[in-house]
Amino acid sequence: METNSSLTPQEHPASDIAPKVRKASIPRKSKGASPEVSEGKKGSLIIVESPAKARTIKKFLTSGYDVKASMGHVRDLPKSQLGVDVEHQFTPKYIVIKGKNKIIKELKAAAKTSKLIYLATDPDREGEAIAWHLSQILDIETKVKRIELREITKNALKDALSNAKDLDRHKVDAQQARRVLDRLVGYKLSPLLWKKVKAGLSAGRVQSVAVKVICDREREIQAFVPEEYWTLTAFLGKREGEPAEKEIVFPANLFKIREEKAKVENEAQINEILSNLEGKAYAVTAVVQKEQRRNPPPPFITSSLQQDASRKLGYKVTRTMSIAQQLYEGLDIGEEGTVGLISYMRTDSTRLSEQAQQEARDYIVQEFSKEYWQGKQFKIREGAQDAHEAIRPTSAFRTPDKIKDYLNKDQFRLYKLIWERFLASQMSPAVFDNKSIDVVAAEYTFRATGSTLKFQGFLAVYEETRDEDEEKVNLPPLKQGESLNLSKLEPKQHFTQPPPRYTEASLVKTLEENGIGRPSTYAPIIETIQHRRYVALENKHFIPSELGFVVTEMLQKNFSDILNIDFTAEMENKLDAVEEGKLDWVRIITEFYSPFEQALEKATEQLEKVKVEPEALNEPCPTCTKGLVIKEGRFGRFVACSGYPECRYTRAISKEIGVTCPNPGCGGQVVELRTKKGKPFFGCGHYPKCDFRSWNRPTNEVCPKCGSMMVLRRVRNGQAFIICSKEGCGYSPPSKKEKAETMDAE
Repeated sequence: METNSSLTPQEHPASDIAPKVRKASIPRKSKGASPEVSEGKKGSLIIVESPAKARTIKKFLTSGYDVKASMGHVRDLPKSQLGVDVEHQFTPKYIVIKGKNKIIKELKAAAKTSKLIYLATDPDREGEAIAWHLSQILDIETKVKRIELREITKNALKDALSNAKDLDRHKVDAQQARRVLDRLVGYKLSPLLWKKVKAGLSAGRVQSVAVKVICDREREIQAFVPEEYWTLTAFLGKREGEPAEKEIVFPANLFKIREEKAKVENEAQINEILSNLEGKAYAVTAVVQKEQRRNPPPPFITSSLQQDASRKLGYKVTRTMSIAQQLYEGLDIGEEGTVGLISYMRTDSTRLSEQAQQEARDYIVQEFSKEYWQGKQFKIREGAQDAHEAIRPTSAFRTPDKIKDYLNKDQFRLYKLIWERFLASQMSPAVFDNKSIDVVAAEYTFRATGSTLKFQGFLAVYEETRDEDEEKVNLPPLKQGESLNLSKLEPKQHFTQPPPRYTEASLVKTLEENGIGRPSTYAPIIETIQHRRYVALENKHFIPSELGFVVTEMLQKNFSDILNIDFTAEMENKLDAVEEGKLDWVRIITEFYSPFEQALEKATEQLEKVKVEPEALNEPCPTCTKGLVIKEGRFGRFVACSGYPECRYTRAISKEIGVTCPNPGCGGQVVELRTKKGKPFFGCGHYPKCDFRSWNRPTNEVCPKCGSMMVLRRVRNGQAFIICSKEGCGYSPPSKKEKAETMDAE
């Protein structure tokens, strides 16, 4: 699909946007340079999912078109029954979603008077299924065309209308197969869990695998036995004779003992090494200097955007996708009007269009120099669907700073991240001068490494998130054979660490690497496993509940295929094959359902009821002295007495917010709590000794007017602003007032 990117900077609709990196004169477009969408046939109707997308598209259209929104899906399987006829080729029974009758009536009325209807739902399986359901329920198969908008801009809409096509039934079948599979697993397994574990539970095909991944990691952590080891660092500099103020002292780590890699396991070994080094001379035996090039990262795909937004911005996966949807559907950015700011955000491909690459080149050469431009298509991951381009801005010249005033904080930060990553992907590698120095004392070799940035390349725009930051050491110019002065030896004791618990970012990465789910499913998976109380997100790390362990163990013993990572990944490949027209969707469900049904019958007969024991705390109940436990409730985890119902003591699981209690002489930390109905509030961690409580989030700031604590107060529409906590004061500094931004849920 051609996009605005094919225009030169002088012709581009956003070419009058001044970039942040360096002041430069970018010629404004001439009037009428952006092509108009041709006038539609009288009575043409375009149907999209959301009102936001409808508003954006309307502003690109001339007369002859009407635009309506379906508000997402209009039909689905019924909630009150299985809704799949397993005896007749797994035929799904679709019904109109509750509350959608009015919308359908309006769409039918508009469709009746329209000669041609364009279905412009999202360009993925889900969007194709929505389009198909609309064509069925509105009875418009004879006059319907499908258009795909991989970005919502005037040029993209013009191209889409010029290349309208028929609905892709293979895509519809792939989505229908996933829906039927998930319904069969969920509605067949859930009653088993009700009988054998606990009422109200549910199971899911892909979500259960995600829970297993988290449970497996927790078992690794529980079984982990730490091992002791020691490191030794020598701080070295030039020998006596050099002026002290010019001496550069640098660290070098013990690297080899004799000719073998150093491995120091206990204190006795480190003491022996220290004794052997006493009074020994240190000399340089090798100096290696070489140039290293660090290549730019590829543009974002869905999973990498979710990971980087989590690490850099602290956004949850669902939040990232919600903001990205807003950027894709279009926002009003002043003189340009309403326009989609990024390409479609559910993709597993790093591919970029030639037009997008050309525009990136124009911007980079203009703002930096030819030396900074490389231009590169990145290798697409094996198994990727490659249905859409990578996530990128719809215009490289639409810089974040130029449109900052039209975006809220979240929109701006995510757009900036996407814009920078896209631009960086087309820039030259960063070049470093790396130096490695080996120093020998007695039979011990120490190694020091340092790195100096020689050419910024893509780092002028974007710094990639790394799990481990490289230590930057300033090494002096040294020659082989040169003697060094020992400043000190620093031994340190360490213990090996267990593998870390999964964060949202690392879980998405693991799911992607193992072929579990697809770009559109990562966010729903993470949301579902938390909603079902199988895992909890504490301090940004997933912890499986006892319920999660019990259900996972039961499913593993009786339905090993469902919890098998390879089996789940292979099922995803089969769904891809359905989309490509290579497999029949009924066939793959038939192959799955027969052994699944047999395992279900066997488990129903043989399994005994399992009791889920609450997690015990090493703490007595303050009311009756019995042990406290962690329980799962309607509003999440909470602490309760194990003596219930005789003792009804409960308390919320608190979370410190980094604010000291304002009550004089207390010194406790303010924690976030929840009422029995789940409403958040804030109180002192020293309760009941300290009774500080607040519905508003406390801060460490002090009111300059009365000396009371300043708090962040919410209002009904989700906005928040800083204000004095003292009743009657009302001080709220203008510089501290927040714009309309939704507070983090964390």
